[in-house]
Amino acid sequence: MTKQILHITNGNSLTEYLRELDFKDDILTWQEMLCEGPTIPAIASDEFFKIRSQFLKDHYDIEVDNEELQAELSKLDKVDKYDEIHLWFEYDLFCHINLLGVINLLHQKEINKPLYLICSGRVEGEKNLKGLGELSPEQLLDHYNNRVLLTHEDKELAIALWRTYCGKDHNILKPYIITVSSFKYMSNCLKAHLKRFPHQKSGLSVLEDNILRIVRDNEIKSRHHLLGYSLNYQGYYGFGDTQHRRLIDKLSIFFDEDESSLKLNRKGHEALVRTHNFATELNNNMIYGGVERLGFQFSVEQNKLVKTILHVN
Repeated sequence: MTKQILHITNGNSLTEYLRELDFKDDILTWQEMLCEGPTIPAIASDEFFKIRSQFLKDHYDIEVDNEELQAELSKLDKVDKYDEIHLWFEYDLFCHINLLGVINLLHQKEINKPLYLICSGRVEGEKNLKGLGELSPEQLLDHYNNRVLLTHEDKELAIALWRTYCGKDHNILKPYIITVSSFKYMSNCLKAHLKRFPHQKSGLSVLEDNILRIVRDNEIKSRHHLLGYSLNYQGYYGFGDTQHRRLIDKLSIFFDEDESSLKLNRKGHEALVRTHNFATELNNNMIYGGVERLGFQFSVEQNKLVKTILHVN
């Protein structure tokens, strides 16, 4: 007898790709970006969706279609008909925090089906890490055939990480960096997350610093040109166009722009040599789960987050 599978994908493009490859099982398409904005542990609650809808509206002018969202999530209300659930998420921070959210949603709904993970990243013979949508049909099917059954310990880890992410002290994530699990890119993602907070000397995150270095080291013609570079050279973050545009707009205080070029101004060079902390002036006030970004800075010397002086009680 053929097993009944529910696939949960990381977005519309992958869902369409699976349909092109003749996957006929039911698919639930996850369309969130939990790596930014406030979250609470109870992901299955009305309060959670209210908080998220407000954040997406305020920061990205995205209107959440609640009817469409609930229709998609209602597939979990008929979960008894499925034998297994297959989770399709990638190697980066964007996907991994969404993955934690999905696993916790299943846990909170008391769904105890076998969970299999299909996670892209390093591919034999390829220089760069690959997203699922970047894989050839043969590579994607190979990933699927080698899917990983998540253990009880894997699920417990995901639950602990989600609660911590929604909490007030993200230094608690540090011990999990060395935890062995089926999430082979989780360590890289947790390290990347902690370095999203302002550097203690420059006030810039690793990603913001990287964007300024791209401007310094390349002939950048426009913000759109810079967007292409920043998307391609972002390491384990996996952010999309919308998030990078917001970052570039925030960083514009460090640029001199004209019709044909974009170059670092004096402030930009000072930020890169870390002679001044620009966190307040940059004012990237994003919230990550349960923590305000500007409330903490990353100390390289201590290899942890420290409270921003203005926020010390």
